[in-house]
Amino acid sequence: MTDRGHRRIGRPLIATTAIALLTGTAAYTFGPDARAEQGARGSAAAAKTTAKTGGRTGGKATQARSSAAASCPTSARFPKRQLRGVWIATVRNLDWPSRPGLSRDRQRAEYLRILDNAVKRRLNAVFVQVRPASDALYRSSLEPWSQWLTGTAGRDPGWDPLPFLVEEAHKRGLEFHAWFNPYRAAESAASELPPGHPARSHPDWTVKHEGGLYYNPGLPQVRDWVTRVVTDVVRRYDVDGVHFDDYFYPYPGKGTRFADQAAFKKYGNGMKLADWRRDNVNKLVGQVSAAVREAKPYVKFGISPFGIWRNKKEDPSGSNTSGMSAYDSIYADAKAWIKARSVDYVMPQLYWPRGFSAAAYEELLPWWAGAVKGTGVDLYIGQALYRVGSADTPAWRKAGELPSHLTLNRKYPEVGGDVYFSARYLVSNPLSVLDRIVSQHYQRPALLPLPERFEAKPPAAPRGVRHANGTLSWEARPDARAYAVYRAPAGKTGGAAAAASSACVTADARNLVAIVPASDAPSYAAGGSGAYYVTTLDRLGNESTPAPAR
Repeated sequence: MTDRGHRRIGRPLIATTAIALLTGTAAYTFGPDARAEQGARGSAAAAKTTAKTGGRTGGKATQARSSAAASCPTSARFPKRQLRGVWIATVRNLDWPSRPGLSRDRQRAEYLRILDNAVKRRLNAVFVQVRPASDALYRSSLEPWSQWLTGTAGRDPGWDPLPFLVEEAHKRGLEFHAWFNPYRAAESAASELPPGHPARSHPDWTVKHEGGLYYNPGLPQVRDWVTRVVTDVVRRYDVDGVHFDDYFYPYPGKGTRFADQAAFKKYGNGMKLADWRRDNVNKLVGQVSAAVREAKPYVKFGISPFGIWRNKKEDPSGSNTSGMSAYDSIYADAKAWIKARSVDYVMPQLYWPRGFSAAAYEELLPWWAGAVKGTGVDLYIGQALYRVGSADTPAWRKAGELPSHLTLNRKYPEVGGDVYFSARYLVSNPLSVLDRIVSQHYQRPALLPLPERFEAKPPAAPRGVRHANGTLSWEARPDARAYAVYRAPAGKTGGAAAAASSACVTADARNLVAIVPASDAPSYAAGGSGAYYVTTLDRLGNESTPAPAR
């Protein structure tokens, strides 16, 4: 999902028929790491849904309602909490802005078009690339303005886009995750770095490798710098999450050794080179995680690793695949992050179709579900929207392939949602695949997942809920991020079982008709018959008890 990310899937599988998987251009283009550019839930689910709906703490009434909800029939077709996101890549103007040098108004209009398409498809999160390569799509005293805004690195675009990007996402009920590439120092080693660029001030931090310029992951100074950059954004902007893609050590290319011998000699402490490199990445992940949680405990931190951790032939605990291994090739050990709980979620980039011999979706999905099971780390799946309709792979020429992935996801309660690469395809809707996904999987809105480490303290329920003249209204609450509106069919509520009944109305999403951002007027055009309920959602995702309309 990085700029290059989504293109990656190609090279990693080159040794195994992966060449049929992707076609080639620069690995940069396709985002969260597919190397695409290069051409590369049942009863268990219901139990998980109930456990994450809020109401896990509180008084006897709340506990009674939770107990009632636990016995309510639910459907995996209507998950109440599900991440539905899209990556918005800025590198090389892949998604936004469409080209450098656009006016502020044009940049804003293009971004709003993406957001409006996300809302149209009932998505609830955006992952926006704010630091493609030690640059900034926001006003920073640490790193220069990105060339993708103005065409020249370091040139001020005349406005700070990030407050606008965040605010407009929130207005539409979309969670905003700031996406960083931690180690890329410049797109090219030949790039002219602007004055004040960290790599210009500290050339000893960098390694030139196969035409690229990278920060050396083995240096403590580099880890401190990346942590400082991320924390600066978290403290100054109202972001909901921090996101890393799969770019850690460089992907295998021409076989050139990454020139980190001096750092290894100084900091290796007797470790094997591969173990030391993985330890460097693990240290960065842990350091960033701790800094983010200290700065703003409610901000989520997650990573979208390459889809194959290790193959079984390399490790008995690996997946039944034969592609490139992230553990061995780019020194990214997602299982270590999960074990340490230094991430709130992992989002493996599973950009292969079902039946693909080197890395089949139906093989990797259960492997990742097993990797997070019982750990408290959430699992979302990176989906290859960019591959739909591509001519090189027969499976992707079928509009039903991507929706079938979501159908398969329902069998694994550990799967908490999907994120699509990337926004340009969200707009173009190849093979009308998004129409299928919405009609088959996103028929209702969904609340955002609630990470296990978050405090489960439900906010106060809305007051003054009224249904009159086709309009549902209520009093705004100062602690609300949004409100969820439910409609129970006529005859499904009331009587002696009213409390249990209202709990069942909100047990899954089948009765969820709208999520109203707190920035909107506290009202909803309630045209259907039946009983209406409104709940409060705080910024963590906690949900109040339902307040019935009078």
